[in-house]
Amino acid sequence: MKISSFIRFTGFGIKTILLKKKAPIIGTVIVTDRCNLKCKHCSVNNITGIIYPYSKIREDMQTLYDMGVRILFLCGGETFLWRDGEHTLRDLVAEGKQMGFLSVVVFTNGMFPLNLPEADLIMLSLDGDRERHNAIRGNTYDTIMENVKNAAADNICFYMAINRINKDAVEDVCAAARDTKNVRAVSFNFHTPYPDTRELALSREEKAACCDVIKRMMKSGAPVFNLKCAFTYLIDNSFPTPCYQCVVIENGKVSTCGRCVDVPGLCDECGYFYVAEYNMIFRGNPKAVFEMLRTYFKYI
Repeated sequence: MKISSFIRFTGFGIKTILLKKKAPIIGTVIVTDRCNLKCKHCSVNNITGIIYPYSKIREDMQTLYDMGVRILFLCGGETFLWRDGEHTLRDLVAEGKQMGFLSVVVFTNGMFPLNLPEADLIMLSLDGDRERHNAIRGNTYDTIMENVKNAAADNICFYMAINRINKDAVEDVCAAARDTKNVRAVSFNFHTPYPDTRELALSREEKAACCDVIKRMMKSGAPVFNLKCAFTYLIDNSFPTPCYQCVVIENGKVSTCGRCVDVPGLCDECGYFYVAEYNMIFRGNPKAVFEMLRTYFKYI
């Protein structure tokens, strides 16, 4: 993120804190729910199999921009499956930049060549060491790591959803983020238990143990893109939900925070680190603001 963009983001934060505004700054466009994998923890893949047309995605982008969103996430399904005629994912990133978004971030499972240097960040799912990642995502680990090694730019951030299967591999993913070419950092979430994946949810004690590992790895120099000050709230699920500074749009439908708000009771078991972090930042928590500034300048 450029300094000028970061200054504008900071200005938004100051206005939000002082005026107690609930306007969004971060917006996600779902480009498709079609996916080439069937991961054990995922409840939102291949429900419709629809790949939304370029015109609709551009319309959704414009809706977010008009709402005041300036940080754009492109999500699936699997984003690299998206295509409309001659338009590819690269065109969507370029469209977002041209429209005026300050930062465009793409989420992927990493199974396709990572030739996307135009993206400010590629959030790539890595769910453990080879054994535990493959237990969740099938035999994909080696392909993903080869694609990371051959990526067109060093704009990759690993993205791990911690659950009962991979909870003992947090240190492995921190080490992979530290030691792998083209990777800037790793970002964590706890598994948010949709009704069909409830058995993967972590206990409070398991969350605490994972946070202890993350803190230890951060202290040793591992590049972790999360805020330590939020860990206590994540362990206890004591942070407010939803996060009003984030919105998701799919085929014209806007949801505050994420699509999971439509599942009764799920917000009470939210595992998304960013929800706790952004709520602390935009409520003016001094420690969260300081950690955010230090983390963003270091890895973005």
